[in-house]
Amino acid sequence: MRIHPLAVVAVACALAPTAVLAQAPDVVEKPAALVADGVPAIPAALAAETRPYMEFRTAGFAGWNARDRSMLISTRFGNTAQIHRVAMPMGAREQLSFEVEPTGGRWSPDGGVLVVSKDKGGDEFYQLYTLSEGRLTLLTDGGRSRNSFGAWSADSRLIGYSSTRRNGRDSDLYVMDPRDPSTARMVAQVDGGGWSIADFSPDGRTAVVVQGLQVTKSNLFALDLASGRLTPIGDHSLPIAYDGARFAPDGTLWVTSDQDSDFQRLGRMDIATGVFTPVSTEPRWDVDDFDIAGDGSFIAYTINEAGSTRLRLMDVASGQVRTVDSLPAGIAGGLDIAPWGDIGLTFSSARSASDAFSVDPRTLAVTRWTRSETGGLDVTRNVEPELIEVSSFDGERVSGFLYRPDPARFPGPRPLIVNIHGGPEGQSRPGFMGRNNYLINELGVAIFFPNVRGSTGYGKRFVSLDNGPDLRENSVRDIGAYLDRLGTDPAIDADRIAVTGGSYGGYMCYAGAIHYADRLRGANCVVAISNFVTFLENTEAYRRDLRRVEYGDERDAAQRARLIEISPMTRVDEITIPLMVVTGGNDPRVPASEADQMIAAVRANGRTAWHLLGQDEGHGFAKKVNQDYQFWAGLLFWRETLLNED
Repeated sequence: MRIHPLAVVAVACALAPTAVLAQAPDVVEKPAALVADGVPAIPAALAAETRPYMEFRTAGFAGWNARDRSMLISTRFGNTAQIHRVAMPMGAREQLSFEVEPTGGRWSPDGGVLVVSKDKGGDEFYQLYTLSEGRLTLLTDGGRSRNSFGAWSADSRLIGYSSTRRNGRDSDLYVMDPRDPSTARMVAQVDGGGWSIADFSPDGRTAVVVQGLQVTKSNLFALDLASGRLTPIGDHSLPIAYDGARFAPDGTLWVTSDQDSDFQRLGRMDIATGVFTPVSTEPRWDVDDFDIAGDGSFIAYTINEAGSTRLRLMDVASGQVRTVDSLPAGIAGGLDIAPWGDIGLTFSSARSASDAFSVDPRTLAVTRWTRSETGGLDVTRNVEPELIEVSSFDGERVSGFLYRPDPARFPGPRPLIVNIHGGPEGQSRPGFMGRNNYLINELGVAIFFPNVRGSTGYGKRFVSLDNGPDLRENSVRDIGAYLDRLGTDPAIDADRIAVTGGSYGGYMCYAGAIHYADRLRGANCVVAISNFVTFLENTEAYRRDLRRVEYGDERDAAQRARLIEISPMTRVDEITIPLMVVTGGNDPRVPASEADQMIAAVRANGRTAWHLLGQDEGHGFAKKVNQDYQFWAGLLFWRETLLNED
């Protein structure tokens, strides 16, 4: 999956003060925007003990500047991720944006204009701006619309973006000269929230547009910028998904597509005939990301190989492919080829926080541009994960990554946290663990990251196995198969297992607390779906139809009944283990009301429920002071429920 250069690196962390001590010196002062309902005060000693693990920083590559050959990165020195410039490998990080909210950006191809994006309090109603000398100039309406940057034209004259400005639901397509916001014009009025401008043709007359419908289905169009006419590319009746689309300098359209394959392949798309000609030869794994050199001579692309990234360079003329072997096992993304040929990317691994790198296309030499601080800790101590594979209830093979504590320091069976990813079209991959390294390295807690059916990275057949209300709980049954396997592991204490997860993983967290209450000690559920019907009715309008494809349509009586049947709220009486719920007050995806109704019901049953609400946060906490407090609260929860500490 392509990581867009305007996307803020949400995991970027800084060496910023986390929280100051309150009047009582033995507790940590709660950040003003957090509401801690039923959550104990955080001991100052706990904050001091964990401090090095809180003070790590990450950096995400965000593009090149053609004028001075500098690199644009996203990192965090204060409370939120901001845009920085790095002039040379391992050079100083010069901060360019100074906003309260996380801010991401992208230079124009000529390096003359920097367009940035930010929202308010995590509401995801992004506005676009230009940034110059630390000041923002608003380009979009500044109101309650969602504006998503798409692409720069090759001549740096136009940007393409989508906006819900018209009605708050449909992502209409716009172009603008960002030097003059009055030039903004709607090029195409569309129906639905999944539209984006992927790239402009070299002559600037056409844009390639992607209409996302679901993870296994999207459509391509050619958009005539003068007339606004959208012409379908290929046969839209076929179940094909496209993850990327870019024009080469000669006008050839390159895409990644799963046409006639279970996996995404890189190839050429004939705009006139709709014929896709695959070029990449990997038979099993997805092509995640790609970019084309400015002269069209080569293409850099990444393969998601069982969760780890392989970077490859293909000579367009000969088709010869070379692999960059000097990148260790880890995760890379955000590819962008500089005008002079160097390939920029973000890379992370279990023993390396996310940082920015470049690759020389001639020698394949890898150059590190940033080295993010890790709180003074020796990251080589961090454990590499072990791949665990099991057969589920129906024989389907599912897998995940297990991080085991050092057995020399922590002998005997260890407690385990099962951490379930969101999406559901997501994938747990072996990257940097951040604060979770404290649990592993200092408390001896093992952490398992499952990829249940419905996860991406294993083909479109696998990702479709949980679609709709009738198949939804099969992914919950996968958790049972993991528990069976891990519960018999001699290094795991089967009597001390807990579950956590965010978003859809939060639903899985609730469901796990219901289905496996006799095998779990606690559940820490973050921005979680508690009732599929109320979730679908209250999620923002621009994404509602997209979610109906995945979960089911609550407007259909039969599906509505089934959605209610499988919702955690329907079986809330079966939640008998302690519960912690984390919520973003401005969450546009899973509204805070989903947490409110769960907390009320659990407490009405006389059960334990902690609730941490971020009034200035959205779908997950993005501000460091809030992230730190959330971790400390979660640590108290694990100490009480999982580690048998008072």
